Amino acid sequence: MHSDGSLSILHVDDDESFGDLVQTYLERATDLDCEIRSRTSPADALDVLRDDDTDVDCVVSDYRMPGTDGIEFLRAVRETHPELPFLLFSGERTDDVAAEIVRAGVTDYIQKGYGTDQYTMLVRRVEHAVDADGRFDADESLELDAVGIVGSDERFDRVDPGYAGLYDYDPAEVEGKRWTELHPDDEVRHIRTHVLPVVQGGGQWTGRSTGLRADGSTFTESKLVTALDDDRLLIAVSAVSP
Repeated sequence: MHSDGSLSILHVDDDESFGDLVQTYLERATDLDCEIRSRTSPADALDVLRDDDTDVDCVVSDYRMPGTDGIEFLRAVRETHPELPFLLFSGERTDDVAAEIVRAGVTDYIQKGYGTDQYTMLVRRVEHAVDADGRFDADESLELDAVGIVGSDERFDRVDPGYAGLYDYDPAEVEGKRWTELHPDDEVRHIRTHVLPVVQGGGQWTGRSTGLRADGSTFTESKLVTALDDDRLLIAVSAVSP
């Protein structure tokens, strides 16, 4: 962060014209005081991060770039900056990369699109990512390798086998269920009161929750919940040992 309180954001995209567009939107955002450094390759971006005279508060990166991808770039960033917020701003479908981005410890993911809505969302996600209270623990994220996606109707659109297995179901049994069926009633109330408002406000929630298995038993889970651009929810969980 600069001495005047403004944020320093490093944006990486091999499309230089798109980088200019992102820089314009972010620097003109009335509720985000920031300076953008745009680079067209991860190698050049890493040089910026290695410069001792340069402070960077947040990295925003594309996913697919020549010779590499955003996940490989993230791993290189983590070697020297393990707690630096790292957001993917990419055209990849979230369904296709959800498990990968969660396992890698990406702070947040926003899908590119047309119009200004995606840039408004990007501004909100950057604000949340650089807020110390909302910063995602990269070490914890490596354990969150079970992923589900919930539609706007509160029913699961898709889950991976690991997600279903935590609750003693097969994936086909979970898809179509309401998320509320995988939690006891008191936990459902907690999620509606404390988790969803954070997520619907443009942030992400991480913490512990209580899961409900098919046989009625419960377990403690570590959980991440974030909203996707189409109003669906991305949920990543792992069981916490007693």
